[in-house]
Amino acid sequence: MDRLSPLLNRFALTARVFYSGTLCGITTFEASDEAGHLHVVRRGPLQVQGADRSLIDIDEPSLLFYPRPASHRLRADRQTGADVVCASVEFGGGLGNPLARALPPVLLVRLAELPALASTLALLLDEAFEQRSGRQAIVDRLCEVVLVHLLRHTIEHRLMPTGLFAGLADPRLAKAIQAMHDEPARKWLLEELAERAGMSRARFAVNFRETVGQTPLDYLTDWRIGLAQTLLRKGRPVKIVADEVGYGSAAALARAFTARLGVPPIAWTRGEPRRAAPHPHQRPR
Repeated sequence: MDRLSPLLNRFALTARVFYSGTLCGITTFEASDEAGHLHVVRRGPLQVQGADRSLIDIDEPSLLFYPRPASHRLRADRQTGADVVCASVEFGGGLGNPLARALPPVLLVRLAELPALASTLALLLDEAFEQRSGRQAIVDRLCEVVLVHLLRHTIEHRLMPTGLFAGLADPRLAKAIQAMHDEPARKWLLEELAERAGMSRARFAVNFRETVGQTPLDYLTDWRIGLAQTLLRKGRPVKIVADEVGYGSAAALARAFTARLGVPPIAWTRGEPRRAAPHPHQRPR
């Protein structure tokens, strides 16, 4: 069962390499817009300082991934430096993307833990540190491949104890989650989702909440709103979006959208500031 493709098909993942070379001393990366950062460390050592002043020491080839905007600093030896490829990363749908929300603030994985990625990484690093025709397009696409492998690794090795990735790592819950991903407009009942998972209604509800961190129907609502954001960004009319994500009318979508994001769809597309959202227990589905 392909647990990632439905997500990646709905939400485009894009990367753009903006630096490759040897970092010396301190380099600061500011949080901006809705982009995260991927750093491929070919050679260290390298020390990473987060906005909260937490420190990470990298002393072997590694992937350092900030899925959401986050200020951080890379500190390398001023004499020997560190060889790094840096890319900005955006998940389609912005910060409402379920993948971006489900990942930790920062993810560090040693390249040695990703043997299946060895040939891709070798090609990426070879292209990144040379100046050849078409280099930018190649390294950007290769970074996207690296990110998909990283997401796969997160699921297969159960790196997240709770949340979407934990749910996708559970073979039974993954069937119900994929059903919601495949058919967001369907009027799903808890019994139907439990049947997809091959579990009783009560056991499914408990296991889903304990593993994913929210009820199945709350997850479905978040999935629908995330899809609505993506479609609205593309200029789709609110009524059409409402039908595609499982709401019977523009008014129904506006109620759910406002409950989650604090502003109705039209105001959100115009960038108007959000208002305080109602208490979670009052949020409509």
